[in-house]
Amino acid sequence: QVQLVESGGGLVQAGGSLRLSCAASGRTFSTYHMGWFRQAPGKEREIVATISWSGGSTYYADSVKGRFTISRDNAKNTAYLQMNSLKPEDTAVYYCAATRTTYLSGTYSPRNMDYWGKGTLVTVSS
Repeated sequence: QVQLVESGGGLVQAGGSLRLSCAASGRTFSTYHMGWFRQAPGKEREIVATISWSGGSTYYADSVKGRFTISRDNAKNTAYLQMNSLKPEDTAVYYCAATRTTYLSGTYSPRNMDYWGKGTLVTVSS
């Protein structure tokens, strides 16, 4: 089993940056593909970015491509989401998640993910 804890959320002005971290428990972190999802008030949870277990493959939603970067450090059992050029529409609760479902295109649905963190709130003011 994997326990995930997100951190790094907060309030930032439009155009600013934040770096989210997802710390995982256990010795099997490196065997899981990781993803970041977000959920804005009144909206469904949506994929933001994913990264394969080795870090060799990544996927980004069109809405964040070129602004966000997903990465991982298997030695530290941690995944990251660097968010630059933030926009008010990026405001949401951000969740990290883990899965062993085969990494094909990386376009996971939330139901494909096996473990979830509790989320961290990101608020972008205009």
